[in-house]
Amino acid sequence: MQRTALVVTVSDRSAAGERTDTSGPIAVAVLREAGWICDAPTVVADGADNVEAALHAALVAGARLIVTTGGTGVSPRDETPEGTARVITREIPGIAEELRRRGVAEKPAGMLTRGLAGVVDEDSALIVNLPGSTAAVRSGMPVILSIAAHVIDQLSGGDH
Repeated sequence: MQRTALVVTVSDRSAAGERTDTSGPIAVAVLREAGWICDAPTVVADGADNVEAALHAALVAGARLIVTTGGTGVSPRDETPEGTARVITREIPGIAEELRRRGVAEKPAGMLTRGLAGVVDEDSALIVNLPGSTAAVRSGMPVILSIAAHVIDQLSGGDH
């Protein structure tokens, strides 16, 4: 199985060039170190439509694992979960629950993340939303890597 991943950073300020994306490159580095083929992060502005379009583009490009960073909080423009929900076929709540559990262990505001995780059956792909903080990406990527290859193998017809 070719392990191809893409990271999407969701941030109005980074998309406008007002702030450097710091979380996306961390996710890319972790993926590459684990043997995944992964280009530089794609940066899009907040909003469900932008997230949905970026996810569809990643799927068309052949990504089997898509990790988003940012846009999972409660601010009015934090709509990454809403855009993700439009794309995934089936949600995998256990992944998002574990990411939240780890986030809360690090700081109470971790319980405010609304990130989703799920699969896109027709593309045999896994999509996982991470918060935009570098700490959340550092603690979340090992969770994602611990199950990503197995999920994708299962979607491709692999045995349990």
